[in-house]
Amino acid sequence: MSRQAVTKHLDVLADAGLLEIQVVGRERMHVLRTAPLQEMHQWLASHSAEWDERLTRLSHHLDGAPDDRLDDH
Repeated sequence: MSRQAVTKHLDVLADAGLLEIQVVGRERMHVLRTAPLQEMHQWLASHSAEWDERLTRLSHHLDGAPDDRLDDH
């Protein structure tokens, strides 16, 4: 991968708020910002159990297995 390509990718990550760029003289230091990743992890974790349940119900439905919860609707 070329240096220009790496710089372009790092700039995209910085624009997304995942990197902080600190200029020190002629050098650019890239610092990972973990807060947005932690927020995403929390959001995914909060929805993971719900989607696991939905996918399990769908799998049972497609397999023809009875699901008591489907009868309530």
